[in-house]
Amino acid sequence: MKLSHEIAAAFLALILVILIIAPAAAEPVSPEALVKQVTGEVLDAIRKDKGLEAGDKRKALALAEEKILPHVDFAEATRLAVGRTWSQASPEQKEQLISAFRAMLVRIYSEAIDVYRGQTMRVLPTNAAPGVGDVIVRNQYVRPGEPPVVIEYAMRRTAGGWKIYDIAVAGVSLVLTYRAEFDQVTRTEGIEGLLKRLREKNRSRPSSMT
Repeated sequence: MKLSHEIAAAFLALILVILIIAPAAAEPVSPEALVKQVTGEVLDAIRKDKGLEAGDKRKALALAEEKILPHVDFAEATRLAVGRTWSQASPEQKEQLISAFRAMLVRIYSEAIDVYRGQTMRVLPTNAAPGVGDVIVRNQYVRPGEPPVVIEYAMRRTAGGWKIYDIAVAGVSLVLTYRAEFDQVTRTEGIEGLLKRLREKNRSRPSSMT
C-alpha cells in the first residue's frame, strides 16, 4: 500500500547517514539531535546527488545496504510487526523473518527516494527525561503548497547507541501496518507461509502484501 511504502521510506531515510555522523561524535548524541542531524544530511544528499535525485534505484539500494543496517533494530521491528505469532516461530524462522523483513524495507526505500524531493524538515521539541531508554522524536516535513506531515520515530537506547524500531506517519505506525498484513497471512498459512510471501516480495518489485 502507498502509505506503508512512504512510512518505510521515511524510516530508512532517517538513518541513512548515521555511520558518517556517529563515529565523529565525542559525546553521545541525543535522539532529538541525531534525528535533526541525520535527516538534514539525507535531504541535503538528495538535493546534491544527481543519481538519487533522478531516482537511480541501484544507487539508492547500494547506499541503503551500506549505511542503514547497523543502525536499525530490525530484530525488534520484525518482532513487533509479526506480533503474536512471533513466539511460535523457531529460532531459525525468527532469523529468516528478520532477514526477509530487513531486505523488504531496504528495497522499498530504494523505490521511494523521490518521496523526499523538494521537502524541508524541522524537528519538533521533545520532553524526554535524562536517562530515559525509549523516546519518540517528532519531525515535520513540509513540501511547498502542501500541509506539513508529522513523522514520529520510536527510538530506544541500546549498547550500540540509539536505534530506531518503529515510525508513524500521520499517526499510522509502520510495524502495526505490517502486523495487520502479516497476521492475515499467518492465520491461514502459518510462519512458513509468511516467509514464502516475504521471499516472493523480495524477488519482485516491492508492492502491497495482498
